[in-house]
Amino acid sequence: MSAPATTEIPGYIVGTWHIDSAHSDVTFTVRHLGVTKLRGRFDQVEATIVTAEKILDSRVTATIQAASVDTNNEQRDGHVKSPDFLDVENFPTLGFTSTGIRFEDGEYLIDGELTLHGVTKPVTLLAELGGFGDGLSEGAKVLGVSAGTEISRKEFGIGDNIPAAVVSDKIKIELDIEAGLAS
Repeated sequence: MSAPATTEIPGYIVGTWHIDSAHSDVTFTVRHLGVTKLRGRFDQVEATIVTAEKILDSRVTATIQAASVDTNNEQRDGHVKSPDFLDVENFPTLGFTSTGIRFEDGEYLIDGELTLHGVTKPVTLLAELGGFGDGLSEGAKVLGVSAGTEISRKEFGIGDNIPAAVVSDKIKIELDIEAGLAS
């Protein structure tokens, strides 16, 4: 099955979009002690999405401030920022750059490179286009997209000395993004 033509996507707009961080979430989930899901988020995210004439030619880049991590517990946040995990002093940002978009089995997949803890690895995000619409101010346009993936923290050199029985190796990442069309 081929990707829908952009003319088949209601309201599709070609352009450059910037994330609206007040209306977007970049979250993660890990298991603690093998039984509990702990959630966190990053509060400082910058991203640019470029929608192309052909949707599969579109691209995205993002930068996240590692120190903006928030797990709803100040003591835990301090530990996550420490050299045991994110080591924000030495690795202040996380980054993502798309390398391609595919449409397979009726779903959009965004391939890219994730840089985390100074290590760059390929990842694939399963994406859902929320759509295009009118923003709150006159003439403003918005784009919504959700995406997710799962990574191995150990592949990025994070928490190598923390057993997976304490904090799972697998980290689920979820993105719910609203972006505004650049003027």
